[in-house]
Amino acid sequence: MAATDWSGVYRENVDAVSALAGALDADDLALRVPATPDWTVQQVLAHLAGGPADLLAGRMDGAPSATWTARHVAEREDHSVPDLVAELHGSVDDLVAVLDGDDNSAIVWNLVVHHADLHEALGKGAPPEPMWRPVLDAIAPRMLGESAAAVDDVPDYELFRAIFSRRSRTQMIGWGPSLDPEWLDGLCIFGPRDYDQPIPEQARSEPA
Repeated sequence: MAATDWSGVYRENVDAVSALAGALDADDLALRVPATPDWTVQQVLAHLAGGPADLLAGRMDGAPSATWTARHVAEREDHSVPDLVAELHGSVDDLVAVLDGDDNSAIVWNLVVHHADLHEALGKGAPPEPMWRPVLDAIAPRMLGESAAAVDDVPDYELFRAIFSRRSRTQMIGWGPSLDPEWLDGLCIFGPRDYDQPIPEQARSEPA
């Protein structure tokens, strides 16, 4: 099997997030994004700019803890969206050089998952499949093992979101009566979620 072009995946997602951000108004930027630390859309953009900057600067102490990610947001509290997009784009060439030959890049997966978070919070549905498919193809065999056939009927995007803890227990149980709830809980990298997603109508007022 050919190695995944994670550099290409990263560039494509950066371009897509940048285009998405450039079209948002103040109300959009203030939306709460489910499955994040009660971040707004703008704060997610701050995290996406800050993660690569920290990686390139060697500021990885505590990564990927909540304290580490919160610093990205706090340090960019007064930054405009164009500034955040410029910072994200400005790190791309150096970042992809770091990615060369790395087939398990958390920084790419983080961007891809948050790209989908933004789409859902903004009521835009799933990002284009090429944006997230490589991550699912990389992570699903590790998480499913010999049980892959159990989720053959689950839409691939829903499986991608569930593995990264973006779907609730109730939603996953709804995939089929033969699925063991405890097994489904173990499928979620960050543990099962208690509320359904996506919930754009709630994102304006409810914490994640």
